[in-house]
Amino acid sequence: MVRSLWTAATGMTAQQTNVDVISNNLANVNTTGYKGHTAQFKTLLYQTVQSKTTSANGDTKPVGAQVGLGVRNSAVTTDFTQGNLTDTGINTDFAIEGKGFFAIQGIDGETYYTRNGAFNFSIGNNGMVLSTAEGYPVLDENGDPIELDATQYQAEKLSINADGQICYPDANNNPQPIGVTIGLVQFPNPNGLEKLDESLYKVTDASGEARWESEDDSLKKSKVHQGYLEASNVQVVDEMVGLIVAQRAYEMNSKVITTTDEMMSQANQLKR
Repeated sequence: MVRSLWTAATGMTAQQTNVDVISNNLANVNTTGYKGHTAQFKTLLYQTVQSKTTSANGDTKPVGAQVGLGVRNSAVTTDFTQGNLTDTGINTDFAIEGKGFFAIQGIDGETYYTRNGAFNFSIGNNGMVLSTAEGYPVLDENGDPIELDATQYQAEKLSINADGQICYPDANNNPQPIGVTIGLVQFPNPNGLEKLDESLYKVTDASGEARWESEDDSLKKSKVHQGYLEASNVQVVDEMVGLIVAQRAYEMNSKVITTTDEMMSQANQLKR
């Protein structure tokens, strides 16, 4: 009976984590480029109570007796399915259609990655720098910050084609590439990326090294849409159903503890 207490306790702990993951998804339902998370579970070790059993006639049975010791969270995976593209009408808003990520240079000089394309032009040392809302420079296909000469280009006239090339109108007012392309990368295992704040991701050994779409012809190229942002891929209805299931599972494990306590109480009163 004591074992059942600890088994139910592991179930309550696992479901608490599940509720935490779902609540985080619901909290970020309006976060640009956010990808929903799912808690994964696995069974704990089994304890062998009896390795061999016999029938009433003394015949050996092929099945022993093992008791499970509960459950635990094995991982929190990320769903990288495409979110809906929302029209904002802002020239510095960009949405990715495909598996790509924008490359961002952090304040520490390291490269981070995001699906949030809410960018703007800020004043840099040598001109206009395409950066995130937090001021982190966006990198081009060569891994360098995108910085344009403010005396040569006007930010409101710049446009981006589907390949991520920055264009500027010529004498006939036709957009022409200026030789700068927004860098897009993909990963062998996106679920292995380390999640950071501000919708950023960091490379890990599990994710594999970043593969630049401009250098790897084996990758299916992503498309960039100017004037759009990718909405969160969280489905509120699915999350609410998952929340109800998690709450009911938590309650059932709680009832196991209550029932075990009642059984132990009755056993202690047998002598009275």
